[in-house]
Amino acid sequence: MPVRNAQFELIRRDGKARRGSFLTAHGRIQTPVFMPVGTCATVKGLTPEMVLGTGAQILLANTYHLAIRPGDELIASLGGLHKFMNWNLPILTDSGGFQVFSLAEMRKITDQGVSFRSHIDGALLELNPERAIRIQENLGSDIAMCLDECPPFGCTPDHLKKAVIRSIDWAGRCLEAQTREDQLLFGIVQGGTDLSLREFCAQRLVELGFPGYALGGFSVGETPEQMAQALAPCADFLPENKPRYLMGVGRPVDLLRAVASGIDMFDCVMPTRNGRNAMAFTHSGDARLRNAMHRGSPEPLDPECGCYCCQNFTRGYLHHLFQTEEMLGPTLVSIHNLHFYADLMAGARASIETGTFDAYVTNCLGRWGLER
Repeated sequence: MPVRNAQFELIRRDGKARRGSFLTAHGRIQTPVFMPVGTCATVKGLTPEMVLGTGAQILLANTYHLAIRPGDELIASLGGLHKFMNWNLPILTDSGGFQVFSLAEMRKITDQGVSFRSHIDGALLELNPERAIRIQENLGSDIAMCLDECPPFGCTPDHLKKAVIRSIDWAGRCLEAQTREDQLLFGIVQGGTDLSLREFCAQRLVELGFPGYALGGFSVGETPEQMAQALAPCADFLPENKPRYLMGVGRPVDLLRAVASGIDMFDCVMPTRNGRNAMAFTHSGDARLRNAMHRGSPEPLDPECGCYCCQNFTRGYLHHLFQTEEMLGPTLVSIHNLHFYADLMAGARASIETGTFDAYVTNCLGRWGLER
């Protein structure tokens, strides 16, 4: 069905925090929302049923990685990304712009696009706005992202401005290249921590008329304080009636501060990456399960959590799994961490609806031993 208009509904506001929902071809998404990252069409170590059980509404997959392996045309021939990975809820695909940023020593950027060496075999590859859209249309994601240039933090003002201009130009080309009626295309606002450039970029993208907008280029070297100070004004540059997505962020505290600034959508590898490395997020703070203090503990990982891990296993058992390098340890803690993030966003949604979001944030941070 045609969904080039996301039909965003702003249900309630509490300060700048927003409780909303919007439509995709594979269902309606309730916001604020966190998206688990399934870079290569899988959330590492978890089956789709496990991910669904954590409360996830939407997954993120990556254009760059899937175009290299197994190839977007192969995925299209097998029925598209949803069928390929057996996930029937919405999927967002990143355009590959961040991977271009991370491959700085292996790529060359021009106004036409990017040429770079594959991190797999060194083969020369090219990515431009039209190709980025074609790949994502082959994948069949519900939300596609424009190709953008993500400038590194601390780059020269001239470099930053050129990246913004190029990102705007590429966004227009992405829009012109789009052919699918069942895929939302989000523009990406760049500009680092320069608010004047962020506003300029946002204005130009809004003029193009995307169904949703993302803030890219955060969490790339700036301090959490610098990001927090920039988020609220950057969110204000974006339309009230469209979803707002902060890319690649992050820690639970960052998510709450971003929701307070008016952001709706988030993704990050942190919950699963940390889970694979024996670090859990809990209602009372972080737990590092390799620490000897957990050996023999009969307590659940988080007594307030209803996930499969916390309802069935003890900290002592989890400690044992990581000490013996058993695969089940990373799986169980990844399940818990994703559940924690989904529950954090569910709590944000509920508190915005009741006008108690500020108290919710204060309570969460206090229990984590953090200041507002």
